[in-house]
Amino acid sequence: MIKLHCFGESGNAYKAALTLELSEAEWEPIYVDFFNGATRAPEFRAMNVMGEVPVMEDGDLILTQSGVIQDYVSSKTGKLGGRSAAERRDILRWMFFDNHKVSGVAGTLRFNTNFLPEEKQNAEVNAFLLMRLTSALKIMETQLEETPYLAGDALSIADIACAGYLFYPEPFGFNRTESPHIDAWMTRIEGTKGWKHPYDLMPGSPTDRS
Repeated sequence: MIKLHCFGESGNAYKAALTLELSEAEWEPIYVDFFNGATRAPEFRAMNVMGEVPVMEDGDLILTQSGVIQDYVSSKTGKLGGRSAAERRDILRWMFFDNHKVSGVAGTLRFNTNFLPEEKQNAEVNAFLLMRLTSALKIMETQLEETPYLAGDALSIADIACAGYLFYPEPFGFNRTESPHIDAWMTRIEGTKGWKHPYDLMPGSPTDRS
């Protein structure tokens, strides 16, 4: 049984969790109480020096970083990773794009505008992040006008990576209805057997702290 250390509010953990779920792997979530400092605890840092979720345990193997976990799960299960070396490279291209241009920006923007105390928020920083995210989404919108999924005609870990933060309900400047091809793509992902919303797939949500 694979164990995934995660919490519901983490979009990066969601990418790993949804990959496990859609690949039909045997796994269970292990709740990490991020907002009360769990990732800063010595025992967690001993498992992941980076002090972040997700962390995956598969027997004696421990992996961190969502993209690495997605790569491992798709390789182990033979699902969601492409049908050829060329497809695999295209999938990796979009995953690197996600890390730098999508999740790396959307995650920070969502945290700043929803979880950071108002007195610590910087409107100029958030405006810059939104500009960067909007530019990245335009690139995705252009691709999805041509293909049903980012790397072609089949769902892959690239789609799970790039869509991860977009499924969250908290406002951070993204409105899927303003991007019809992204909206249709997200609907296709939602229609995939086994798909679950992040707050249904992993323990922990903002309502738990309200």
